[in-house]
Amino acid sequence: MINGRKIVVVMPAYNAEQTLERTYAEIPFGIVDEVILTDDCSSDGTVGAARRLGISHILRHEKNRGYGGNQKTCYDKALELGADIVVMLHPDYQYTPLLIEPMCHVIASGLYPVMLGSRILGKGALRGGMPRVKYFANRCLTLFQNILLNQKLSEYHTGFRAFSAEVLRTVDYNSCSDDFVFDNQMLAQIFWHGFEIGEITCPTKYFEEASSINFRRSAVYGLGVIRTSLVYRLSKWGLIKSRLWKKS
Repeated sequence: MINGRKIVVVMPAYNAEQTLERTYAEIPFGIVDEVILTDDCSSDGTVGAARRLGISHILRHEKNRGYGGNQKTCYDKALELGADIVVMLHPDYQYTPLLIEPMCHVIASGLYPVMLGSRILGKGALRGGMPRVKYFANRCLTLFQNILLNQKLSEYHTGFRAFSAEVLRTVDYNSCSDDFVFDNQMLAQIFWHGFEIGEITCPTKYFEEASSINFRRSAVYGLGVIRTSLVYRLSKWGLIKSRLWKKS
């Protein structure tokens, strides 16, 4: 806990057996109260590894629900457990869990209700091995999104995020996609409801065992990001209505 706030770390896992232990070992358990791992029907020994580590809450999808669907299960469970702050951490060791504590301090202090671990602030992305093509695509998409959403984030595509429970209860994350564009749709919902988002510089690691999507899936994701931004702007202008903002 920090300032009496219960902190729950959620780990949406898919074939994370080789990296889970390294990730889990760096979680700052001096402040983290509970850990949830949701396995999205992995074909490896992710669940067995989680049990050996003694992770307190292990959930398993009998059918693969996708990256977004996995997060929905994670957040539902975290709120059920009475979390005040929820941290979404990939179990592939691409993002360092050592930043969980400062991210949660910012939220617990009331400075920002959402924190992102940004690979783009500073030079961590390229130094950590991010392919230059992905870096360029990240920068282009982020510029496009900042213009249409009228924001100034350094990136929208990080998988390291922390939320206050108030944010998770306010946005309708279950209306978002079950695919990778879930992350962007959820951030758009957060801005739609008037919440601010803070960022912290986050080093990143690209290596063989770290999860990554292929070119085709990346292209589908990029098109989904563009569509989400356009729908957001047209909705703000009152020209269309979208299920993503129905609770506004």
